Amino acid sequence: MENIKRNMAGLKKDKAVSPAISSVIITSAIIVMLLVVMVFANNYLNARLAENEFSTVKQFMQTLGLQIDDVAWTIGRTQTTRYTSQFGQVYFESPALNYTVYINSVSMFNYSTGILLFNMPINRFNIADDYRERINPSSDSHFLHVGTSAPVANVYVMEKIPMNDGNYIRVVLAPSIRMLNSTITINGSTQTYFKFYLPILNAGAQPRYSQSVTLEGTNVTVQTATLVNSVKITVDFPQSALGFDSDFFRFDLIEEQINVTAGSIAQFYTGNVTTSLGVYA
Repeated sequence: MENIKRNMAGLKKDKAVSPAISSVIITSAIIVMLLVVMVFANNYLNARLAENEFSTVKQFMQTLGLQIDDVAWTIGRTQTTRYTSQFGQVYFESPALNYTVYINSVSMFNYSTGILLFNMPINRFNIADDYRERINPSSDSHFLHVGTSAPVANVYVMEKIPMNDGNYIRVVLAPSIRMLNSTITINGSTQTYFKFYLPILNAGAQPRYSQSVTLEGTNVTVQTATLVNSVKITVDFPQSALGFDSDFFRFDLIEEQINVTAGSIAQFYTGNVTTSLGVYA
């Protein structure tokens, strides 16, 4: 009985935490939780914004590919296309592709062109290292396309880490070759033509007053070869040391052999396009 009384007396000496201190502790815990939630919500929102922005830019780069086809073959024609981006930027890399044309097994023509890249840092948005997605054409990774509606630029997504210029997921616009062939008969004489079209992207001004790309067609040239029995086109990569190599472009073939009728005429059209970034405010 005495022990019970002694214990009860000890309990009476313990003091509870005051209401003021309890309020401070609870308020601090709530603030910490709110800060954690706000950071998470902000990161989640930025990730979704970057994802939506990247999806929009893919359409923008596809539009640029179509505009290059409009501009390249009309001297003096100029088109400016604007984009909006909070996290990424359009860049120009030149020379990035070098095409060599062999006629009857002899190297005849050589063309170098730059490429356009939309680079988004992977700390803003990424999918996976070595990720690749074709945009246009959607199912053809050749640098040579056949037909009147064939594109003159390959547009695709590439995430390759690391690279010398930084860690990015990129939308790439790489000029490609369109081929057409036709047979013309005049006065009983038949002649077969093989025509090739390649836009050459050259670096223009880059003041970056705004987020825009300006394309200007400067000149069109044609080189002709007669008595053609074979045509071969190869591609190599002048900036491979920077990471813009065969693995970056991943063409199905780096050498295309074209079957031509013996004695054909081959014509190679190149349209020079000056490519400027942010020229107009």
